[in-house]
Amino acid sequence: MEYKTIDFKVDDRGVAYVTFNRPEVHNAMSAVFIQELQHICAAIEVSNTIRVAVVSGAGESFCAGGDLKWMESNLTKSRAKRIEETGELAAMLAALNGLSKPLIGRIQGPAYGGGVGMISVCDITIGVSTAKFGLTEVKLGLTPATISPYVVKRIGAGNARRNFFNSRIFGAAEAKTIGLLTEVVEADELDAAIEKELKMILKCAPVAIASTKKLIDYVDSHGMQDNRIYTAANLADAWETDEGKEGIDAFLNKRKASWH
Repeated sequence: MEYKTIDFKVDDRGVAYVTFNRPEVHNAMSAVFIQELQHICAAIEVSNTIRVAVVSGAGESFCAGGDLKWMESNLTKSRAKRIEETGELAAMLAALNGLSKPLIGRIQGPAYGGGVGMISVCDITIGVSTAKFGLTEVKLGLTPATISPYVVKRIGAGNARRNFFNSRIFGAAEAKTIGLLTEVVEADELDAAIEKELKMILKCAPVAIASTKKLIDYVDSHGMQDNRIYTAANLADAWETDEGKEGIDAFLNKRKASWH
């Protein structure tokens, strides 16, 4: 399927490249963009060949947040319609956050508002040293409501309080300090840094990765007693999978596992 706002490609290793392709508006999110990204997430999730996804932006910016024309159009819509449309945005973020495959953010430029939310749902985020970031909703008289669950979880409530309330712009070094970025590199090092992460992930068992993503979400939201039960069962199940058997056998016989 061809998309109007997003470039979607998959290489022969099973790496999906999702590139926001609205450079003329700094990859701002429109209603079409949101629908197309949901469709792409569904395609990635059901694919038996895609093992990892990389999201990036075309042009100078990663993502400038919501498209101003889209936001302006919401002023004339009914409350029910506005809730429906923001619900679509929430569904898109949930789809990205809930992918069973690793999601790597290739942050080649600035990200503001919803763009910061897009970064927050990635598992690994690598950005260039010149990138700028800001949570700018309150400057427009709005709130960062839809992205807030992911941003707060990513950078913590204390950092969210500071940055949600004043729309300040901050750099890549601070983004790494507060946990928004995993790594900061120079622009000419970005693709090599992404490739390094891809190579490490592709050496690991895909079903085990998917199970581990669920494991992280579960233990982060449950108490010690529930976690004790869940984690014991999770590991016991892993031993019984084809991957578990293959991985142990490959290690003992000093050979590469089948998923390499």
